[in-house]
Amino acid sequence: MEKFFHLKENGTTVSTEIIAGLTTFFAMSYIIFVNPNMLSQTGMPFGAVFLATIFASVVGTLVMGLFANVPYAQAPGMGLNAFFTFTVVFALGFTWQEALAKKETRAPPRRRGPARETQTHPAHSAGKRKVCCQ
Repeated sequence: MEKFFHLKENGTTVSTEIIAGLTTFFAMSYIIFVNPNMLSQTGMPFGAVFLATIFASVVGTLVMGLFANVPYAQAPGMGLNAFFTFTVVFALGFTWQEALAKKETRAPPRRRGPARETQTHPAHSAGKRKVCCQ
């Protein structure tokens, strides 16, 4: 473990890192319960969100530790979850399925050719021809 994480080079020991990891876990463990509780208010299954929160936290933390070699713990952020729940679903009235899949519903813009001249409009000054794309 010393060789992989360069513990002596970073001025730490295995026991210090284990205690630091446990402290970080207990400080962040609230997210495992708060995140599913908040998102289940939208109708999402509590168990599925609970497992997804754990999975995302484990994967993010392992990537930071094993690939980046930094002692950062990762977990889903509450800000976006609160926005999703209370603004998008509750205030705007979307279902959680619609909110996750929502994209622009109007027709895509038409491809425009070169600009063409239109007739002069009386609001334009001194008979100048307006160029626009329609």
